Amino acid sequence: MSKKILIADDHAIVREGIKQVLAEDKNLKVSGEAATIKELFTLLDKDKWDIVILDINMPDKSGLEALKEIKNQYPHLPVLILSMYGEEQYGIRALKAGASGYLKKVSAPEELVKAVDKILNGGKYVSPALGEKLVEILVAEQDHVPHEKLSDRELQILCMIASGKSADKIAEELFLSVHTIYSYRNRILEKMKMKSNVELTQYAIRNNLISI
Repeated sequence: MSKKILIADDHAIVREGIKQVLAEDKNLKVSGEAATIKELFTLLDKDKWDIVILDINMPDKSGLEALKEIKNQYPHLPVLILSMYGEEQYGIRALKAGASGYLKKVSAPEELVKAVDKILNGGKYVSPALGEKLVEILVAEQDHVPHEKLSDRELQILCMIASGKSADKIAEELFLSVHTIYSYRNRILEKMKMKSNVELTQYAIRNNLISI
């Protein structure tokens, strides 16, 4: 059975081009077209769709705004954003807003069928360039996690404290003095901007640093 595709783009020639590209795959069928966001939601309300291909530049409302509304009203409906803009400008925003993929129009002839197939099979589609950008963002976000500021030894002691071990026990296991363990603890509290072992324990549990 063919998958029902709904296209939203304000240019008829672009919609026609998308249809021609998708016609290469007999399992894909463009069953609806919208030139405005208003028309798009009218069609969404009337029928069930397998995927929406949505232009980011629409005359009556931004494609990103429409995307958020779609994900609010039809949370399980995948949306592929098609754009003339590069990934740097809108790709990350689109994915954060709930898009299942982001594709530049210039790449559509070569990549559209592959992108739609991947999304329909439950995946996400991003270009290699956007994939690299996502990795950069992920690494940057990890750098902002409080425990990433700790040295390896400090993280080890944090986990031991959170596991309920006393300073004496930690000192014994690590072949360090109790005084050194307290120095580490104070440094950990300072770096983590916390005031007690209880806060450290709660943080460790919340961030899956220890098993409970």
